[in-house]
Amino acid sequence: MVERAPPLLRLEGVHKSYNLGTPVEAEVLHGINLALEPGEFAALVGPSGSGKSTLLNIVGLLERPTSGQVLIAGKDTGNLDEASLTELRGRTLGFVFQFHHLLPAFTASENVMMPTIIDRGVADEAGRARAAELLALVHLTDHAYKKPAQLSGGQQQRVAIARALAMNPALVLADEPTGNLDTHTADDIFALLRDVNLKHGTAFVIVTHDPRLAKRCDRQVELVDGRIVAGS
Repeated sequence: MVERAPPLLRLEGVHKSYNLGTPVEAEVLHGINLALEPGEFAALVGPSGSGKSTLLNIVGLLERPTSGQVLIAGKDTGNLDEASLTELRGRTLGFVFQFHHLLPAFTASENVMMPTIIDRGVADEAGRARAAELLALVHLTDHAYKKPAQLSGGQQQRVAIARALAMNPALVLADEPTGNLDTHTADDIFALLRDVNLKHGTAFVIVTHDPRLAKRCDRQVELVDGRIVAGS
């Protein structure tokens, strides 16, 4: 019998607390259990203050849980030191945010190249070719040498998506990627993310307050008061 591959992402009993000053602690996440299969396209929804950003930071290896396990492609990240976490994050995960965080002094192409430059320590031809390929994917070939200030909000977000895909990550985490855009542009950006998901098998977790977009995902994971109440 063929052994089934582990989930791309698994959270087991994840708690997260913040110390507000001894002896006061605030627990934000209460025993989160969640699994995501390769290629899944999931929405993370819930009211403000429910813990969505904290959960996304933990999945993105930007914060460690207070207790519980975070496994990515079967690897227990709790056993990794900071250097190993940084390497795993850089090569396995991509990030898209509500505000694109592009570097204003660099062109669209150079912004897309940044993850490969950080990984390899050099701007090489392979990185340039990958940037050109991704800018074509997001329909911005003609804008490759423009700086962010010369691009519209939707175009800047497309550059940010291309940058998130630079290392060919297995999972992209998108925190309100359409929250700063008008409805038409938001629909275009969402369609682009879905297209990448379907054509390349990239898994996505998308935090959104837009119920229209959430309904178009494979699964809605609903978080309320630090607990998953649906979609786990």
